[in-house]
Amino acid sequence: MREIKVDDVIQTIARLFEHSCHYPPDDVLAALKKAREEEKSPVARDVFDRILENCETSGKEQIPLCQDTGAAVVMLELGQEAHITGGDLYTAINEGVRQGYANGYLRKSMVNQPFSARINTKDNTPAIIHTDIVPGDKLKISIMPKGGGSENCSRLTVLPPARGRQGIIDFVVNLVDECGSNPCPPIIVGLGIGGTTDKTMMLAKKALLRKIGEPNPDPEVAALERDILERINNLGIGAMGYGGTVTALAVHAEAFPCHIASMPVAVNMQCWCARHEEAVL
Repeated sequence: MREIKVDDVIQTIARLFEHSCHYPPDDVLAALKKAREEEKSPVARDVFDRILENCETSGKEQIPLCQDTGAAVVMLELGQEAHITGGDLYTAINEGVRQGYANGYLRKSMVNQPFSARINTKDNTPAIIHTDIVPGDKLKISIMPKGGGSENCSRLTVLPPARGRQGIIDFVVNLVDECGSNPCPPIIVGLGIGGTTDKTMMLAKKALLRKIGEPNPDPEVAALERDILERINNLGIGAMGYGGTVTALAVHAEAFPCHIASMPVAVNMQCWCARHEEAVL
């Protein structure tokens, strides 16, 4: 049994959130530069230039990439041979969020009583935590500061199985068209297919952690990703909604077996900066 100290968890969580809000992931930055070169609209290319300038300034000046530094989403893969010592794991995660958002001067966006008082918690806690128990003795931590604009555009449906592949494509493309500039394109689309309604929402969220340019290993799912991406980029929404040929940087789909009578489908959209980082303890 390998021991992992909660103090290490706190420090790691704080570091990941602070760093991710100031520096875009390498794959995202590379995808933005590639999209800028491929974009056909002069106006949209200018928008991409401003986005890339924003990325450079954020790191140099330690100003967040976006004023919305998001809800603190944390996904854990906890090895069954690992033992957390020195305190409670979830308490440690929330303390790490508290410290990271304070040290980085990041906006605190979480409110209590969401249907009434909506009083800010003032430290961006509680985090939204998801845990998978996996083989091994390590703890993998993946974090995602999830902005409200893109999260508000997420949707869940349960399609009749007879709608099949085309039904999924139509649902996703129509949703992106409906949302327009609201999720701050160019977007990354996380797509979950199958399972139950709760499972497919998690598939969509986890799909956003995949590096841009890495297709699903299943050729059939990868082909679906390509077809949806092409349809989305034909909508003409463009960067930040100013029109153009690049509305999405990627579509990442994950599929899971489901009941014979249903086909749950979930979309979780991500904005252009697609902040996420990971560490292994």
